[in-house]
Amino acid sequence: MQKLSFKNRIASYYIITTALLIFVVFFVIYSIVKLSVYNHLNTDISKEVKNHLNEIEIKNNSFSLIHMEEWEEREHNTVDVNPVFIQFLNKEGTIIEKSPNLKNQVLHFNKKVADNELFDTKILGNKIRQIQVPIFDGSTAVGYILIAMSLEGASVVLLNLSEILSIAYPLILILLFFIARFIAGRSIAPINSIITTSNIITKDNLTSRIPLPQNRDELYVLSQTINSLLDRVETAIEREKQFTSDASHELRTPLTVIKGTLEVLIRKPRDTAEYQDKINFCVNEVDRLNHLVDQLLLMARFENQKQTLNIENVYLNAVFLDAIARYSSKIQSKNITIATDFTRDFYTDTDNYLFLIIINNLISNAVKYSNQEDSITIKIISSINKIECHIIDSGIGIPTDDLQKVFNPFYRSKSNDHPAIKGTGLGLSIVNRLCALLLIEIGITSEEGIGTKVILSLHEAELK
Repeated sequence: MQKLSFKNRIASYYIITTALLIFVVFFVIYSIVKLSVYNHLNTDISKEVKNHLNEIEIKNNSFSLIHMEEWEEREHNTVDVNPVFIQFLNKEGTIIEKSPNLKNQVLHFNKKVADNELFDTKILGNKIRQIQVPIFDGSTAVGYILIAMSLEGASVVLLNLSEILSIAYPLILILLFFIARFIAGRSIAPINSIITTSNIITKDNLTSRIPLPQNRDELYVLSQTINSLLDRVETAIEREKQFTSDASHELRTPLTVIKGTLEVLIRKPRDTAEYQDKINFCVNEVDRLNHLVDQLLLMARFENQKQTLNIENVYLNAVFLDAIARYSSKIQSKNITIATDFTRDFYTDTDNYLFLIIINNLISNAVKYSNQEDSITIKIISSINKIECHIIDSGIGIPTDDLQKVFNPFYRSKSNDHPAIKGTGLGLSIVNRLCALLLIEIGITSEEGIGTKVILSLHEAELK
């Protein structure tokens, strides 16, 4: 069975609910009309009972009509729209008198029905409403008066009403279905826009966006959310394209240099010193290429931030001192002054391996972008249940406009002005991603020609 469209499902659910509601309304209308008709008949019968009981004379355990001639000449002898049938019975159940409009018919006494209780019965196949009222002489019943009224008029009214409601019911539902379908189609028009836009979006066309509905309802929020998702997807793909392009360029550069050097080297015989010089140059380029590949692999490893963390208690003082020792030869070659400010022992719970990568990259950058005889200061301080690690250098600094870009892969601020400073532009990008993974806040402030300050904010832990 083919599934209904979303528009038809909405219309169907609406019609099912409306059908139940209309059915209840029609049933209530029919019941009210029926109750009203029966109440009217019951009132008329009660009046007839009261009037005819006043016309009875009771003597010696029997009764008779006071004005017999007048009774026979009244409306019971005529054809009425709603005729009243009267019949008197003695205590033995014998008919004493009946209204002339009964002619050869009689009202039957129903022993199963309680006295003074209205009930429905038939006479000559026609429905009537009847009551059996006892006639008392003191406390003794001396007979009965049977009064009935025709139900044919009420039956016709109720039958016509039921037919009208039965015909109107499906017609109303069919009309409401098409109206609901039309309204549902208008209401879900933004969904069609979503489908159309989604069909034309490809990896080569990410600029299309879903038109926002005029009403700020749930579909407006859905359209806005999908547009935001498309913005993020477009940004991510553009970033990946740029990353791939930059990575290809960075990998191609050392390979081209190595190839060119080797081609020059084999053109003619050279002395041993020249061979050694060119080979060492190629080895350095291979090391640079190997470092670049390692960093690219590191970025890919933590790209989705699903790396399993090995959380342990880390002694921060030792981490910084080890990093300083690792770059001691470069520090000495530039005659850089290193100052540490550790007022006490500091500990944090983090992944020691990843945290070492962060600190090594930051110390490496501080040394790399410092000039001869500059200074680097490393401080660890407490700040409201947190630890702040400050790495401050007095190097070349970063222009204000570049501060928002330093975490982008392959971005190197002022690299054209300092060609002697080698690098891939991946260090801070790796630091930023690892900080996000370890829930470490990182902030950078810098001023060109003055220096750079990096602040890491992380939770403090007790020694375990």
